[in-house]
Amino acid sequence: MKEKIKAYRFPIILLSSIVVGSIIGIIFGEQATLIKPLGDIFINLLFMVVVPLVFFTISSAIASMDSMKRLGKIMGSMMTVFILTGIIASFFMLAATVIFQPGSGVDIPLIEPEEVEEISLADQLVETFTVPDFVDLFSRSNMLALIIFSVLIGVATGLTGEQGKPFAKFLTSGSEVFMKIIQLVMYYAPIGLGAYFAALIGEFGTALIGDYAKAIIIYYPVSILYFAIGFTCYAFIAGGKKGITRFWKNILAPAATALGTGSSVAAIPANLQATKQMGVPKDIRETVIPLGATIHMDGSCLSAMLKIAFVFGVFNMDFTGFDTFLTAIGVSLLSGIVMSGIPGGGFIGELMIVTLYGLPIEALPIISAIGVVVDPPATMVNSTGDAVSSMLVTRQVEGRQWMETSVD
Repeated sequence: MKEKIKAYRFPIILLSSIVVGSIIGIIFGEQATLIKPLGDIFINLLFMVVVPLVFFTISSAIASMDSMKRLGKIMGSMMTVFILTGIIASFFMLAATVIFQPGSGVDIPLIEPEEVEEISLADQLVETFTVPDFVDLFSRSNMLALIIFSVLIGVATGLTGEQGKPFAKFLTSGSEVFMKIIQLVMYYAPIGLGAYFAALIGEFGTALIGDYAKAIIIYYPVSILYFAIGFTCYAFIAGGKKGITRFWKNILAPAATALGTGSSVAAIPANLQATKQMGVPKDIRETVIPLGATIHMDGSCLSAMLKIAFVFGVFNMDFTGFDTFLTAIGVSLLSGIVMSGIPGGGFIGELMIVTLYGLPIEALPIISAIGVVVDPPATMVNSTGDAVSSMLVTRQVEGRQWMETSVD
């Protein structure tokens, strides 16, 4: 019994700090924002280390692979899992919106945006996958370009053979050093997240009301149910009862980090640490987690479906029929997987909803507002979905008995 309590000690401490912080926010209201700098320190520490961490983990994982065939298997399994979980998330929210009809009876004044910037998809793709200068890679705003560069470094190192082995050792050493830095930073997590939640609740706790209340009332419980039920099922598929135990034993830190920061990128370090404890092999976790933070967003699939259903209700449009539902699922999947990796992809996804359904441009700020109010739980689902996806990928790559095999 004592050993079990010891194993869950850090999650319990973390959860307690969040609860205490939330209570402080409720009691002191906006005055609780005075301790926000303590939370900002934690967030800045994570962002400070995330760029070199992503580079070293991905490049070392790929450079250390026995063959490029394994890389192809991991990438193929990863994309299959990402797409299937995105479709399931979209169906999950579709069922909720059909039952509860989030936009019905809502009266929101239609305000036309002052200016809608014309965005070229070709330019967006160039900015997504490349940067004009090497130094531009050292920014979390160019994360997908950094990931592609890291993959290329890893592949080139592996293909170089004997002459590349010293560099491969350097990459592996760098990965271990930065993971140790994350371990040190996480000791501060209870204070940082407690302060962050106090400020968050104090500032916004009473603001999420009004015309969007129905959308919030639907999204928050649905996202939590998907997190609790959906991810438990995924963990069971990946590793049976032991998979469920390992997932829930280690997922709290990434979930709390994502919920408090509103950033999947900020949760990468905690996710890497959690998946290591879950038993996910190094090359799989260090490939799936950073890539998932940029192109795998189950929470965004949920919110995209809610946005569509909500705006249909506002404009008294009929949200029924197989064609309507199929299109909505497709748009949600694009928003959660394709658009999420493009700079400004959230806006592009919202603009796509407006144009695809022939909605007036006044619908754009309505859709954008929903994205703002549901962002915290959406980010939590986005981030933790990467962890359970890495377990599913391991199940496909390593086989049914992967949890019995010792991993580094």
